[in-house]
Amino acid sequence: MPVNETHDPELRSWIPSANVPRADFPVQNLPLGVFRRSSSSPGHIGVAIGDEILDLHVAADRGLFDDAPTVVRNACRASSLNELMRLGRHAWMDLRSTVSGWLRADADGRSVQQHEIQPLLVAQSEAAMLLPSDIGDYTDFYASIFHATNVGSMLRPDEPLLPNYKHLPIGYHGRASSVVPSGTPVRRPVGQVKRDGESEPVQTASRRLDYELEVGAFIGPGNALGEGIPLDKAEQQVFGVCLLNDWSARDIQAWEYQPLGPFLAKSFATSISPWVVTLEALEPFRAPAVPRPDGDPALLAYLDDERMRARGSIDLRLEVAHCTAWMRQLQQPPHVVSRSNLRHLYWTLGQLVTHHASNGCNLRPGDLLGTGTVSGPTRESRGCLLELTWRGTEPLQLPTGETRRFLEDDDEVVMRGWCERDGATRIGLGECRGTVTPARDIG
Repeated sequence: MPVNETHDPELRSWIPSANVPRADFPVQNLPLGVFRRSSSSPGHIGVAIGDEILDLHVAADRGLFDDAPTVVRNACRASSLNELMRLGRHAWMDLRSTVSGWLRADADGRSVQQHEIQPLLVAQSEAAMLLPSDIGDYTDFYASIFHATNVGSMLRPDEPLLPNYKHLPIGYHGRASSVVPSGTPVRRPVGQVKRDGESEPVQTASRRLDYELEVGAFIGPGNALGEGIPLDKAEQQVFGVCLLNDWSARDIQAWEYQPLGPFLAKSFATSISPWVVTLEALEPFRAPAVPRPDGDPALLAYLDDERMRARGSIDLRLEVAHCTAWMRQLQQPPHVVSRSNLRHLYWTLGQLVTHHASNGCNLRPGDLLGTGTVSGPTRESRGCLLELTWRGTEPLQLPTGETRRFLEDDDEVVMRGWCERDGATRIGLGECRGTVTPARDIG
């Protein structure tokens, strides 16, 4: 996608909160999501601008999209983003350009359409955010070679990476029904666990609950069953990205994952941030794919092209913060425990899409792909507690003097992401929050 007038760092909005330094949602961002004003009201599609939401459903009802195609007007009136995702990137770009025009300030700091748009704004503090799409399928990948190497080193010190890792993106089919929006409490899962030194497993609450710092990608139009998606067309299928926390019960996972991989250890909850930042908004922050070291196997042709190598990644900064019940009691903010970057991934978003569809699997509008844990080359860039505490042997030290090997009840995990670069306006993904609540009573 080209960088265009919507990315101009000189743009300002007539909404003051959009112009605050380091704001997540300036006029150059314009992420989309679904919100409702009360528990009894239906979901409406909205655009985040500063600390406000522009209600696109009401905008369509009031005739502000009368020059747009009927399918766009109808998509803006839907209760999820699926229909808009289905329309493809030209419709997404036209909608973004239109909304950008509504929200930009003119030379006097106002807009000729301000009087029409102002009544359509809802304070984010007064809205409840819902899932952006009806997620039909959720696939989670294992795209960070640093994460794969760290975890492999714990299990197979002599051969951390399995032979296939550098040949193809590894993934598994997750559980779409338990994907939840940021802020939803996460109940500690119960599962079958075989403890060290014991001969038989037991059913019990997980003692090794973990988070995983990931980025999620929402699929747009998709492909027909039996058809593939060429790499040079793969990013046209990505509507946008969000933050994703793939909660993981490591003790349940250790007992169940062989021979077929993750199951109950990961299907109890996956949290995502509510705002979907479009790939168009991220265009100024493009970066080369991670160079493959000498000696790595050559990629098969369907996973390799020059553009992917030159611009296939995104300079997206990520961080995880941890807050305990005691820290909240002391009114201390969440403590940042990890910082990473999407640039560290061995496999790009485009490669994930192309490989997923390469066997003829049909991706559909609103499907969600997770990158897997985004870990980097340093200790502070490890994206989960399993790595940060090296399987619990090196406890994490918190400012209160508390330590953590894995998550305890009432712990809150806060993930954030943003892009920042000279010559471009900083844009953010917002937050993905989740607090651990006690396991159910199993008697």
